[in-house]
Amino acid sequence: MAIFCAACSSGHQQAKRKPVYSNPTAPVGDSLLTVPASVKPILNVWMRDTYIMLGPDSNYYMTGTTASPGRIFNGATHCWDYNDGIYLWRSPDLKNWTALGRIWSFDSDAAPWQKKGRPIKPGAKSLNGDVLDSMYRAVWAPELHYIKSQHTWLIAACLNGGQGSFVLESVSGKPEGPYKNIDGNQDKPIFNNIDLSIFEDTDSSVYLVGHDHYIAPMKKDLSDIATPFRKLKETPYKKEPYIEGVWLDKHNGKYQLVQSVWSVLKPDSSYSYLRDDKNDIGLYSYDVVVSESDSIYGPYGPRYPAILGGGHNNFFKDKQGKWWSTAFFNPRGIMAGHFQITCRPAVIPLKWDKNRIKPDIDAANKFYSTVNP
Repeated sequence: MAIFCAACSSGHQQAKRKPVYSNPTAPVGDSLLTVPASVKPILNVWMRDTYIMLGPDSNYYMTGTTASPGRIFNGATHCWDYNDGIYLWRSPDLKNWTALGRIWSFDSDAAPWQKKGRPIKPGAKSLNGDVLDSMYRAVWAPELHYIKSQHTWLIAACLNGGQGSFVLESVSGKPEGPYKNIDGNQDKPIFNNIDLSIFEDTDSSVYLVGHDHYIAPMKKDLSDIATPFRKLKETPYKKEPYIEGVWLDKHNGKYQLVQSVWSVLKPDSSYSYLRDDKNDIGLYSYDVVVSESDSIYGPYGPRYPAILGGGHNNFFKDKQGKWWSTAFFNPRGIMAGHFQITCRPAVIPLKWDKNRIKPDIDAANKFYSTVNP
């Protein structure tokens, strides 16, 4: 089939281009891409969606999805339905961590729409199979960002139950807050889905990036988004699976779009990122995939697997400019059976190889030889 080339004055016909897709094959078993065996918790605190950044004071700051202290179900810590806010830790070296406590509380800091939550039906169960007994209200996947151009601290986070995402700003100029809602989400979510992230470009422009491939620039005063969210242009898988955990960074002048996707075991013993819940054997691992673009809005090239078992994560640079990823030992999927403990924060040294990022096994072995959480 041919299509008319409207841009050409001659009116000739141009062959229709075939669509381009990412490779959906999941390279399960590739030891060079899998979370190195030496990686272990850097802190004995229950946490999912671990997030770490290097602050302007040369300290590392860590947060994540945490459970309210003492909240236990059937011997296991739990956060899916309910927690009490956002907690923060600080470290000079990624090994020794100091708890800074709860820096944002539902009860004392949240706006009415954030406090509301929703009731739980009698007998309702969590993803872990536990019977829930409280309001459905939890903050998930918080991220702490220092905006260099504004000399201010922002937090991006989301609420469970499809209640949307929000952005907070420190009123003290310190990472430990206290924090207030920015104007754009005083009365409602600034983004109507989960997993909101923040990216400051090299030209000082600040963007919000959200689940399901959305992006929006912020106003210069960071009070709200400047224009509505729009879809990123990407090279998709032939059939798009559920993808989340979005993160945006930059390397050698090119934008790096980092996302998380489940690998699944197929009946023929192969692995894929394409899901067929009726016929798949089961989830295997929660993997980090990366794609690259010359423009922040895309198009982003084909996604490639970067860290098998490493999602939901973020990338950050250390004091020497070396790259790292966070991790948390996801308790779901077949790969979880290989973990001695799950839902604990960890870090993975990374390296660039032929313009692709992947775990640095030697650096991980060296770092974890001196880690005692």
